[in-house]
Amino acid sequence: MIPDMGNAGLASISIPGALVNVGEAVISTGGTVANSGLALNRLGIRTGLMGKVGDDPFGRLILETLREHGESVTDGMIVSAGEQSSYSVVISPRGSDRIFLHCPGTNDTFTAEDVPPDKLEGARLFHFGYPPLMKRMYEDDGRELEKLLAKVKATGLTISLDMSRPDPDSPAGKVDWSSILRRILPHVDLFMPSWEEIVFMVEGADSGVGELEMNAASLSSISERLLGMGAAVIGIKLGEEGLYVRTSGSAERLQQFGTCRLSDPVAWAGRELLSPCFQATVVGTTGAGDCTIAGMICGLLNGLPIESAMTAATAVGACSVEALDACGGIVPWPEVKARIDAGWQRRPVELTLDGWAIEPAHGLWAGPNDRRRESSL
Repeated sequence: MIPDMGNAGLASISIPGALVNVGEAVISTGGTVANSGLALNRLGIRTGLMGKVGDDPFGRLILETLREHGESVTDGMIVSAGEQSSYSVVISPRGSDRIFLHCPGTNDTFTAEDVPPDKLEGARLFHFGYPPLMKRMYEDDGRELEKLLAKVKATGLTISLDMSRPDPDSPAGKVDWSSILRRILPHVDLFMPSWEEIVFMVEGADSGVGELEMNAASLSSISERLLGMGAAVIGIKLGEEGLYVRTSGSAERLQQFGTCRLSDPVAWAGRELLSPCFQATVVGTTGAGDCTIAGMICGLLNGLPIESAMTAATAVGACSVEALDACGGIVPWPEVKARIDAGWQRRPVELTLDGWAIEPAHGLWAGPNDRRRESSL
């Protein structure tokens, strides 16, 4: 990551021959494995990282960095001879969104065979991320991704899935993601894309994210479609607005959640909730969504009810933004919980939430589709 680039530098970066002064570079691992995985590890959840790197300098640096969190966390990592490791250059100018320059490298050759059954033994939950950045996962209408998820689901594990928004002009941006979702979501228990990602995937690249307003009606419509495709729990990351969750009303579907069983499937059924963000001093937002997922998974693994699991998700996400890198602000779960219990304040909700009601006991909002809503506006 290259932070602290002024707007003037941003404007001149594409000028041939220009020399742009920038801030100090920060070298860190990123992506689902490093962000969600290491966040879970820092929360105190025993976590194994699975991914593929090349036998190049980047690959050696990645493994060395990951091993700083414990030798055992890299037991599932694959070193592929003769391949280039995936890397990204993140340009993070002040007052502007980040710019990503990305090389997929070994991610493009990752297949279902790279997840051997013996590496899943003893696990309760399998989290997979960023298939739009992995060629074998999105080509051929997502059949390799379906093969991987079906293979893992057959072991009885709970499956959670994260996404990324592909470049609309790239091969990944031109595939039919709605078709892929219909193929894979029956195997997915917890699906947690961001708003921008899921709008791109279900509305199509031509619709444009900005043309679909993020509000109660659009969230309800999209989540309804995703539940209809077969997922059990939908979590949509809304950036500064927090985390929206919609769950299946089918008790049978929730009973198929896998080895990370829901604390009370009946209490999880037919829910529609919004967990607002917690107040935080924002230093960096890189990986905040991945850490939000880690908080949700932590809640599931600890058997928390849905309200507490969603609170854990946004709390861990808030811890993440208090450091420049993704995981530097993450502390063990008991410390996060103590901060919540001490009355950690949430940010006000600015979304249009017609027909929603606040639940004072949890600090969450309940939507019209929430069958357990106890209060009204």
